[in-house]
Amino acid sequence: MRRADSTKARLVVTNRDVTPKSFKAAMASFAAGVTVVTTIDEHGAPQAVTATAFSSVSLDPPLCLVCIDRRARTYRPLLYKRSFAVNILRAEQEWLSNRFASAIPDRFASVSWVPGEITGCPLIEEALASMECEVVEVHSGGDHDIFLGSPSSVRVHDGAPLVYFRGNYSSLPPDEIGGDADPPFDSSARATAAHDFSRNESPTK
Repeated sequence: MRRADSTKARLVVTNRDVTPKSFKAAMASFAAGVTVVTTIDEHGAPQAVTATAFSSVSLDPPLCLVCIDRRARTYRPLLYKRSFAVNILRAEQEWLSNRFASAIPDRFASVSWVPGEITGCPLIEEALASMECEVVEVHSGGDHDIFLGSPSSVRVHDGAPLVYFRGNYSSLPPDEIGGDADPPFDSSARATAAHDFSRNESPTK
């Protein structure tokens, strides 16, 4: 006999009548890490946006993706530069998430960063992890474009991640780096979700 579920659903949508609002409510239930995606525009100025729509795609070869709203300030520079860096934020960097999701003109003011050795895209200092990526494909996905990237450098540090869940920030206990890497890990070898901050570039959207 099937056991009854004692948890009452807060929102139920049936008959294929899924609206953007109900879809967003469901996706907000998927807790996600927070990243700042950076690139360089045609004038050589740094550009960036906060994003949780980031994911690994393939291990061999290494590939990842990030989804960017076509109206976002960073969208056209990404198309121009054809490279980007993903900075995965640590728990103490909530202020950076809010800053790069805001509409202020100079988001990089008071932010410590260095240019990536391969792409020149900004790597935020003290980020939990950073990856430089070369764009290998761009796909249309509704009101977003999906940028498929091939990592060209990786930096990983110990710490706790910043997490976004149902419109609020959270975190997880800090942990040491697993796998074959001894912290801190830095590789510059060329060979080798969720809430969308880029829509209106505000974490309250």
